[in-house]
Amino acid sequence: MPRPIPLSLVLAVLVAMPLAAQQPAVLPVPTEGLAGQQVAVMPLTLVATDPAFQTDTLFDRYRERRATLTWADSVIGEAFVGRGPEVRWVLPPALRKIARRAPGIVEDPDQMGQAMLRSPKLRDVPDPLRASLRNLMAVVGGRVAMVPAALGFTRDTTGRVRAELSLVAADTRSGKVVWRTVTIGDGPTPAAALTAALDAVLPLNP
Repeated sequence: MPRPIPLSLVLAVLVAMPLAAQQPAVLPVPTEGLAGQQVAVMPLTLVATDPAFQTDTLFDRYRERRATLTWADSVIGEAFVGRGPEVRWVLPPALRKIARRAPGIVEDPDQMGQAMLRSPKLRDVPDPLRASLRNLMAVVGGRVAMVPAALGFTRDTTGRVRAELSLVAADTRSGKVVWRTVTIGDGPTPAAALTAALDAVLPLNP
């Protein structure tokens, strides 16, 4: 008869498990399923940094919110276009132009409240965001909106910068969240950390 494993040994193994093994795996962006489609990449509206960075000179250039959002939109857009060329991504600058040309039909894509989709419990896009995305995609000419819902910066246990990016894909006709993930990247700078997070979710060999 096999001897029972002591509870103390079980607890020791669990405590020793790497944190990454306890976190959900990063789901790659489903570029194959979106190939050939027009997909809007919504502007990022939420960036949060660890309060400890307030006096860190490494973050001096990221203290102004609007400039940081614009920078992050550019990095995210370049990654989607460069690493997922099979999808016809429509980036934030183009979405803003569409909104300006269709006043009263398409709302400002920076003011739709899309950051709420960062909640992992949301499986349906709530109104009025659902209606706003549906109207936008009716003009864009597609069905799916890719939402960078939130970006956060902290430091990992070694002192390197860690970026955590929440990404959500929404079917704007059904109002369903069809895909979501949180991708994490580490690097010596915020830019390097965000790039690493995007490389993880947009692998060259998915």
